[in-house]
Amino acid sequence: MSESSPKDPLAEAFEAQRGRLRAVAHRVLGSHADAEDVVQEAWLRLSRQDDPAAIRNLAGWLTTVVGRLSLDVLRSRQAHPQASYDDRLPELVVIADDGPAPEDDVALADSVGLALLVVLDSLGPSERLAFVLHDLFAVPFDEIGQILGRSTNAAKMLASRARGKVQATERPAAVGREQREVVEAFLAAARRGDFEGLLRVLDPDVRRTVETSDGVVVTLGATEVAAGARLSADAAVRGRAVLVNGRPGVMSWRADGSPLSVVAFTIAGGRITDITVVVDPVRLAAAELPGPGVVH
Repeated sequence: MSESSPKDPLAEAFEAQRGRLRAVAHRVLGSHADAEDVVQEAWLRLSRQDDPAAIRNLAGWLTTVVGRLSLDVLRSRQAHPQASYDDRLPELVVIADDGPAPEDDVALADSVGLALLVVLDSLGPSERLAFVLHDLFAVPFDEIGQILGRSTNAAKMLASRARGKVQATERPAAVGREQREVVEAFLAAARRGDFEGLLRVLDPDVRRTVETSDGVVVTLGATEVAAGARLSADAAVRGRAVLVNGRPGVMSWRADGSPLSVVAFTIAGGRITDITVVVDPVRLAAAELPGPGVVH
């Protein structure tokens, strides 16, 4: 790191932990930029310690700091849901959902790997942190409890509750006929302006996130999401079913062949729990996208 000499034992010890800390922060936050900021702040706090040699378990100490900093970021997002933050979806992996060819296997694997971030977005800050630290990084519950300011049993309960929510979400890796039928029902109801039809396929607590060139706009609740879907004008001429970061989705194009939007859906229990819409031309231009499909 530029702030310290590579011969500095403390810096060397931190660098040995950096990769793991970055992985923890990224899984918790879903943003490379936020993860880097949290890890850098952890280094600053370590470097300011009066006697860093007195830290018996440096890995545990750093995990605690990164966990608490990440929790602060999650709570800040929850308090300000309309605030934009960088690379909310760090990559946009879009492949045609019509039986990928063998050469698409790598893209599909990348897409599936990102899907967990979408599921984690539906969890509360404490649930998300407890689940990620324990289930993905094997951090003991007593340490998680210290990070959260809760008892060990409370940390176990938070992780268990989060695990149940994750398991209840249908695997985005395998988009089956049932999930696609829910998406088609939503699209058909939106085109007809069928408000009741939209409500039938939307979870009451559905979240819609629209990524525009001006930032991120978040809408919460089935009534608000249905109203927006019914009123939105459809400028698309062509569209096709796609997988977006492992989720069932739809991509649309304008008459001139330029990409209009990429929409991804998360489905649990036969209802849509999350909708992500990307209309930012810069994001669309930066992604590798399939060609236009048939008229829909």
